[in-house]
Amino acid sequence: MKVNEDLKLGSKTYKSRLIVGTGKYPNNEIMAAAHEASGTGIVTVAIRRVDLNDKSGGSLLNHIDKSIDLLPNTAGCYNARDAILTCELAREALGTNFVKLEVLGDEKTLFPDNEELLIAARELVKQDFIVLPYTSDDVVLCKKLQDIGCAAVMPLGAPIGSGLGIRNPYNLRIILEQINIPVIVDAGVGTASDAAIAMELGCDGVLMNTAIAGAKDPVKMAGAMKKAIEAGRLAFEAGRIEKKLYATASSPLEGVVHNN
Repeated sequence: MKVNEDLKLGSKTYKSRLIVGTGKYPNNEIMAAAHEASGTGIVTVAIRRVDLNDKSGGSLLNHIDKSIDLLPNTAGCYNARDAILTCELAREALGTNFVKLEVLGDEKTLFPDNEELLIAARELVKQDFIVLPYTSDDVVLCKKLQDIGCAAVMPLGAPIGSGLGIRNPYNLRIILEQINIPVIVDAGVGTASDAAIAMELGCDGVLMNTAIAGAKDPVKMAGAMKKAIEAGRLAFEAGRIEKKLYATASSPLEGVVHNN
């Protein structure tokens, strides 16, 4: 992966590597303020939970800054058919072919259904959607999604909304080694250090919602996440020191005179 580049998804380029959500905020005003504090260029919108025909001033969509791109997602879909239909509705209503594809397989863990995910991704790519699939941290599945033509893969860090952080950094490292499209950690981030860890591993970005929206102060947390993403990316580009079992003197000892 090349460094010192912006995040590239499909035909679009973004300065920020942080993608945030629109759900669970105390109100729309706090949501808008958190978006601004995060510096994000993309926000996800759960199509099955938004009234696309609501033209009133209270609509969620009216509180999203027009400079921020919408990323419709298929949250709540449990089969490929529903996910495909939801994406088609989103493209018609919002005029975008970018989609975050979620096909869930279990109501308790919200883990993805890998078989249905592949079916949906294959069909959506055929329909010229820019597909960003939420997936398990499985390198074989990620490679299949890449081969289908997805614009990125979005492996979970931990279960959605759990706040457990990056539970398996080793799987993410394997995915990063073998995948040539952007790898964006999706789900499980709880605080700024979790986001920094994902970026230090070399991930291209992080998507989060609950970690910001559910914080005691969502706006402050959004600002913290912005800085964590930037710091983690800088650390990755800088290249960390090798871990060693024993101490290594910080100051050179050559030329030091010892008085006995």
